[in-house]
Amino acid sequence: MNKLIGTGVALITPFKSDLSVDVEALSNLVKNQIGNGINYLVVLGTTGESATLSKSEKDLVIHTVIKANNGKIPLVLGIGGNNTAALAEELKFTDLSAFEAILSVSPYYSKPTQEGIYQHYKIISEASKKPVIIYNVPGRTASNVLPATVLRLAQDFKNIIGIKEAAGDIVQAMKLISILPEDFLVISGDDMVTLPIILAGGHGVISVIGQGLPSEFSKMVQLGLEGKVKEAYQLHYKIMPSIDLIFAEGNPAGIKAMLHSKKACENFVRLPLVKSSDKLKGEIEAFMGQF
Repeated sequence: MNKLIGTGVALITPFKSDLSVDVEALSNLVKNQIGNGINYLVVLGTTGESATLSKSEKDLVIHTVIKANNGKIPLVLGIGGNNTAALAEELKFTDLSAFEAILSVSPYYSKPTQEGIYQHYKIISEASKKPVIIYNVPGRTASNVLPATVLRLAQDFKNIIGIKEAAGDIVQAMKLISILPEDFLVISGDDMVTLPIILAGGHGVISVIGQGLPSEFSKMVQLGLEGKVKEAYQLHYKIMPSIDLIFAEGNPAGIKAMLHSKKACENFVRLPLVKSSDKLKGEIEAFMGQF
């Protein structure tokens, strides 16, 4: 899974003013990421507003990204939820040939026990034709995938190959790194602690800010992976204010405001999300002007 070491970006889904998918903007965004050092792309994750897309729209997004990417960098597909049986069925009938792996979020809302989480990923592992990356994001799911559960899954299922760790707990991330097999990917799911996780032995990031600052953020990640600590932190502290800004009013409203300031897409999200306030948009534009 060396292809998934480094900087992955969780792609937005750009919308036009009528809230239809903006295929041209999405295609251009993919090409921009490739041209600025991003190592792989994640399609239809939370940042892509996948919860508000229809089946036909998801198919359109997938087709657009595959075509624009043209085999240049690896792709990861987000397939997750809290209906285990329905997910297994979806995995059996989804064409995953263009994807290196799937990213599957821990079941949300249901708040399963650790045993329930284990059994859920057991079914996902058995149903998936491609490697599986666990996505742990307690702030959205209301349950935490504990290191002991991740270790158990890593030991029992060869095609569970990594975790996107977004618990916001650097100690938990270090525990994961310390107990998991060396080739099991520990990927930061939190832009702000990406560099500390990499320097502690992590393998990279699936990023949001990397989409707005692809060249600089991917360079920081690479410097971290090379152990060039001082140079990496110089970039980290330069980028850091932008991370606070893009998450101040939720994701992906913030990153869409940043991309709009770069004329990369229109500034629209779908309900129940709302676009960033004028105040925040002004702060983001001011940051980009200084940056």
